[in-house]
This record gives sequence, C-alpha cells and structure tokens, in this order.
Amino acid sequence: WVGSSLIHLGDSNVPNALMFIDKYSHVEHILNPILATVDALPSLHDKDPHVGAWIDTTFGGVQPLTRAILADFFKYGFDGSGSDNFFDAGSCIDGRLTSAWHWCSQLPAKPFYIVFKLAGFTSFDGQFQT
Repeated sequence: WVGSSLIHLGDSNVPNALMFIDKYSHVEHILNPILATVDALPSLHDKDPHVGAWIDTTFGGVQPLTRAILADFFKYGFDGSGSDNFFDAGSCIDGRLTSAWHWCSQLPAKPFYIVFKLAGFTSFDGQFQT
C-alpha cells in the first residue's frame, strides 16, 4: 500500500460524514474526462490521417495509448502524492482523491495531454466539449 495508514474521519481533513460523502462527488469529475478521452481515441485515430499517424508513431497505436493513459493514472493517481504532508494524505477516500487531483494538475506535462485536447477536454470541473 502506498500512502499513510491514517484514516480521516472526525479530524481537520474530514470533520464529519457529510464532508466524507461530498468527496465521492468528485470522482466523476476526475474519471469522466479520462473515460471520454479513451473512448474518443479510435475515432480520433481514424478521422484524421495525420492524427492517426502521430498516435501510431508516438504511442504505437490506439491500444498502447489507451494503456499508457490508464496505467499512468492508476500508477500516479493513487500514490499518496499531492498532500502537504504524509499524514494528511491518509489512505481513505480523502487521500486517494488528493492524489487523483494531483494527477489531474499534472496532466499538461503528460506526453498524451494533446490527445485529451483533441478529444474535447477543457477541464476537470465537469465541462467537456464534444
């Protein structure tokens, strides 16, 4: 397990159950753009021969690119990063969301960021252009 063993509930990070439940509402804002991008990859590849050639040359095709995006998210989106300190990271939903949001903030530095933009990604705040 990566991250601290601390579970937050009733402390300064998650002071009550409503805050705990609210954290789950963030999951869709993180996952929807990732899933929309992965779903759009085959059509992006086939629609424009230049984009398709770039995907093939840079990533080895749609399937390796899909794996690269998902592997990067699952490797770094839950690694305990993004918190001010190790104990605030926690191992519950609070800590995992901190890591996931940190991954989101690092997306522009990822080699596949342009694919997100081509798929209509604008932000992780629930907006997505198709």
